[in-house]
Amino acid sequence: MASTPGSLRDLYSSPPPDRTSWRFSPDPANPSQPATIPPISHPSSNWTPVVVNSPVLDASIIRDEHSVNANLVLKTVLASAIMQYTTSAIAMPWEVGKLLLQVQWVPNDTIEAEPEISGEESDTEEVDAELSDSSSETYFQEPPTASGSQLSLSRDSRRRRSQQLPTRPSRESRSLRAEYVIPIGPTDGVWGMIKRLGRSRNEGWSSLWKGLLTACVTDAMSSAIQPLIHNSLLSIIGPSPSNSHPLLIPVLSHLATGLILSPLDLIRTRLIAQSAIPAYKHYVGPVDALSQILREEGGFKGVYLHPHLLIPAILENTLRPLITLGFPSALGRLVFVSPDSHFAAWSCVEFLASCAGLLVTLPVETIRRRLQVQVRGAAKPLRTCVQTRPKPYNGVVDVFWRILSEERSEPPLVYTRLRKKGKQPEKNRDGWYSSTGLGQLYRGFGMGVGASAIVLVLAAIAGNDDRNMGWTEL
Repeated sequence: MASTPGSLRDLYSSPPPDRTSWRFSPDPANPSQPATIPPISHPSSNWTPVVVNSPVLDASIIRDEHSVNANLVLKTVLASAIMQYTTSAIAMPWEVGKLLLQVQWVPNDTIEAEPEISGEESDTEEVDAELSDSSSETYFQEPPTASGSQLSLSRDSRRRRSQQLPTRPSRESRSLRAEYVIPIGPTDGVWGMIKRLGRSRNEGWSSLWKGLLTACVTDAMSSAIQPLIHNSLLSIIGPSPSNSHPLLIPVLSHLATGLILSPLDLIRTRLIAQSAIPAYKHYVGPVDALSQILREEGGFKGVYLHPHLLIPAILENTLRPLITLGFPSALGRLVFVSPDSHFAAWSCVEFLASCAGLLVTLPVETIRRRLQVQVRGAAKPLRTCVQTRPKPYNGVVDVFWRILSEERSEPPLVYTRLRKKGKQPEKNRDGWYSSTGLGQLYRGFGMGVGASAIVLVLAAIAGNDDRNMGWTEL
């Protein structure tokens, strides 16, 4: 059995002579030598670069203040552009459908609406046959045994029957509408406009992505310019006004960004509204649209400072951030809810605030789209794929009044599919809402509510994940 040392002193061995050691007291063997501390090398003398993997396209960056990885910068910009383009492409069909509904002119004296079906007109033709038979009896035949009272009664019954049944549009009325115009259909929202646009012979499904490049560039430039303007205003104005009025700088930054990018928004509206038929297409692309607008409509002064473009741009770019940023907080203080105290209740408050904000922003957006489609100066009228007002508007107030007084929310006569033989077509019942243009000011309201609901669900899921993560960490 091996013997163990009696003390720990026997286990001590002096360090090798080449190892640097710390000595805080003089050496007993040489008391004249002072205490020494091993020298510490300067970080710049033996610095080695640290390589960190980047999640963007599996790129790597070298953290050095004197070197820049150009490959990483290029890949990052490319990935951001692809993501921005994909996001815009997904949302573009709904934006196109909403914009076409906003610029579509539905006059109050509309007496026809094309049927949704094509090629299956046998049922509606039977209705026409019944009307034609009744009219032929009136003008070309006279029953030999019919008395005057019976004849007047038959005429009254035929008149009442003709008033109950919608008549097919004549060839003359259909010829008045240009071939590149999509006929007015039932008011079934943005999704209905998407289907009508895709099924149109002149437009097609590719028209759902008209103006995609311009919209993508506008969104990317807005995301880059708005923070720069915000920081510049914060440095100029100072923190004291921003603390007393927290919405001042954000609203001003969004307003300045919207005014700077207003020509791009004008180009996007024109590209979406114009017809896709090459013979009637006014602009080939965004560059051609910008050059023609600057040449024919007063240059940059006309694009930025014309009252029909400047006033709606100021209204929309002021009200939208003001309602988005300020209305949820005001509504939360009204119901005593804050994002820190009640997360679920705050999500509902944001949803209600977003829906209420649409009641203010959609009419302003509709008025701005109507005035953007309207050309100025020496430019030729834009041939749009939907029916627009033949006479130009005179301003923001005129657009608002004309929509309410001259248009209607629903077409008065809508042809329905007769699934059973001999079924009577339904007759529209005009009310105060249908006979006025109030619904024209809120095209896209359902789409906005649906988008807010999706945001609410995603926020609830993210909140549950955060709470579960915090519980597991505890």
